Amino acid sequence: MTKPKDVILIFSASTGGGHNAAAKSLQKGLMERNYDAKVIDAFAESSPALNRLLTHGYKNLVENLPKLYHTFYFKFDKMTKNQQMFFNIITRIMNPEILPMIYEEKPVLLVSTHPFVTNKLGTLKKNGAFDIPILSFVTDYKIHGFYINPIIDAYVVGSQYTKDDMIRRGVPENIIYPFGIPVRESFIEETKSPEIIDKTVRGTILMMAGSLGCNQMEKAFVAVMKAEQKLKIIVVCGNNKSMERDLTFLKKVYKTNSKNVEIHGFVNNIPTLMDESDVIISKPGGLTTTEAMIKGIPMLIPYYYPGQEEENVDFLVESGMGIKIDRIKDLTSMVDFLIENKYIIQEMSENMTEEAQKLSSISTLDLCENLISNYKKSGGNKIKQEVPLYKVFD
Repeated sequence: MTKPKDVILIFSASTGGGHNAAAKSLQKGLMERNYDAKVIDAFAESSPALNRLLTHGYKNLVENLPKLYHTFYFKFDKMTKNQQMFFNIITRIMNPEILPMIYEEKPVLLVSTHPFVTNKLGTLKKNGAFDIPILSFVTDYKIHGFYINPIIDAYVVGSQYTKDDMIRRGVPENIIYPFGIPVRESFIEETKSPEIIDKTVRGTILMMAGSLGCNQMEKAFVAVMKAEQKLKIIVVCGNNKSMERDLTFLKKVYKTNSKNVEIHGFVNNIPTLMDESDVIISKPGGLTTTEAMIKGIPMLIPYYYPGQEEENVDFLVESGMGIKIDRIKDLTSMVDFLIENKYIIQEMSENMTEEAQKLSSISTLDLCENLISNYKKSGGNKIKQEVPLYKVFD
């Protein structure tokens, strides 16, 4: 009789593509090591209404009321007693489905890629619901207060920059591992080759809006179209059909012989497109930043969501891997300048490659196995007796 595989539950959320993409990448690696790794959308599984509120509410807030979101983000970064009560309400809403799921699956490791879930799992463990090790992935380059919970067994972060920030905030150094945000294997493969470089243009620009889209994309596209250099411009709109239609129209309006423009919807070959390009113009989401870093493609950042992406900008600029564009119309002159002075692009690319060499998906998987091994050696691998829900939050 075949011995059942150890179960690992990976909790994610759909507030941006990075959380889910990191979860699925980790899942693939763990399954290859013969674990039964299951990805669970924490909000969708526990409360469809809360899921809609958080996913759609997040998008509407950051795009339409960015200053208000900025205020919320930094106000909740250091939680007061009242703010902790607000978080506990969310935790209570999430709890009815997730805790029974843990009891049923009997996992040997719990993984979170979202700060709400990290804090929730820590709260449950602190109050005696289970003794399973918890691994949290920080999917941006500065940590938010929601991630910090004294019961978390280990954090995997994107860089030493992130680790230093966490240490300053009181997280023990020995539980922070700068192994990098998990990305798809296709980004790690060596695919860049001279054959795919378009020699009829002086430079290639890749433009991406991110999984949630960005209402500043059209202005950025027009600014790049006005550049004097002979360019190939590759635009990826993802699932945003209206953006794809609008940009296709603008392509005709600003048509010029000096621009070779490709406009795509959803694509599966982002690694190849990055390999073809000199620079990427994009929102600096945690996953996109890591992917660009691995591919050594410098980032121009004319737009970003407040809060976590705002802090990702700081990381990129301070590390010499990205350039912040304060006014979208300045993209025109910046693109011309960089294509005319490609040694700057090369220096930024080298900075990204140097940073990427510190990342290790293998070390992340080894860490998971170490946490599991220590759990079993300590007498774990047994779910505690079920705890009444009202006691979990006493």
